Amino acid sequence: MISLKNVFRKSSLALVAGLLLVSSPAVQAQDAVAGKAIFEGNCQTCHSIDADVVGPALKDVHKRRGDEWLVKFIKNSQELVQAGDKDAVAVYEKFNKIPMPAFGSSLSDEDVANVIAYIKAESDKPAVAVVAEPATPATDANAEAVVVEEEVAFMDLPPVLLFTFGLAAVIILLTILVLVMLFRIFVPMLGDSIYDEDFRESLAGRVLFLMRGDATLMTGVAKDHIHSDHDFDGIQEYDNDLPPWWKMMFYVTIVFGIGYMLHFHVFRTGALQEEEYEMEMQQAALFAAKNADDPNAVTNYEVLSDAAALESGKSIYTTNCAACHGPEGQGTVGPNLTDEYWLHGGDVNDIFKTVKFGVPAKGMVPWQGKLTKDQILEVSSYILSIQGTNPANAKEPQGEKM
Repeated sequence: MISLKNVFRKSSLALVAGLLLVSSPAVQAQDAVAGKAIFEGNCQTCHSIDADVVGPALKDVHKRRGDEWLVKFIKNSQELVQAGDKDAVAVYEKFNKIPMPAFGSSLSDEDVANVIAYIKAESDKPAVAVVAEPATPATDANAEAVVVEEEVAFMDLPPVLLFTFGLAAVIILLTILVLVMLFRIFVPMLGDSIYDEDFRESLAGRVLFLMRGDATLMTGVAKDHIHSDHDFDGIQEYDNDLPPWWKMMFYVTIVFGIGYMLHFHVFRTGALQEEEYEMEMQQAALFAAKNADDPNAVTNYEVLSDAAALESGKSIYTTNCAACHGPEGQGTVGPNLTDEYWLHGGDVNDIFKTVKFGVPAKGMVPWQGKLTKDQILEVSSYILSIQGTNPANAKEPQGEKM
């Protein structure tokens, strides 16, 4: 007869084993949930599951590298790079040599394992097909039609225009041919009279001899008259006219100068450079006001100083910025935010634009679309509030002193 004690013991073991098997997916799910919170607080700034950001996309990274490698890389990526690990070096080189912060001191082994569990769970999710909705025509009566200018090749112009251009070219060529024929017919008929002084001094004579190689029309006549008492060490000065082309240009500049003075300074019918600059700046401001995503748009935000706004800015900073700039703003991957040196300007408006539009070439991701305007202003104000706090292990100054 089987003892009741043995039956109870075997039943208990089976029950425990069954409970473990049933509960294991829930445990894994709980690990992924915890890993998501850690990922969003520490990794989301630089990584995405499906797309490259500052760092590589993490989808199926556990299949390509393995869990052991991921743990080492998360704890101290630079240690692997310096050790010559080919995968770590390849990632470091591909992503502009931006070092990943070492999380060995801030995350426990359990935290790292939870992050990897979250990456696995997200990688196993099926891709969601995005169906593009057909664009509906605008029904607003005030909607403006957008005219797109396109370059048109010359040969693609309408036939009427092509015929007009061709006809004009033919007329110009015929005119030149007629003038050349008249010149060749009538010049011989003039005979030696073309050499008379009166004819040579006339405009027609100068044009004629210019065509025959005499540049008197352009250079003037050399009189070879020596100035009296203008003999210095054997050097004599001739009283020749200035070249006609030079005098003509001089007269043109006088006429232009008088017209310029009357137009801009007497009648004031034209805008001076300073007025043109002001008008262009006003037009640029109107354009920037219509385009909120223009990084050159002029902003005039004021630094927030109330405690609630700064506390909110600190919370946003801790969640999104501390991974690259340090929990105290001392700088890690990103620059030190507590000194007087700035890479992209230290005014609240400069910081606002840097946070909003990012600096992708330097690894700073744009936060527009992820943070609201008010949140960006709050975190910008908080960054200015920690100026001069001199935290421990602060990164060396970068940029210009403000």
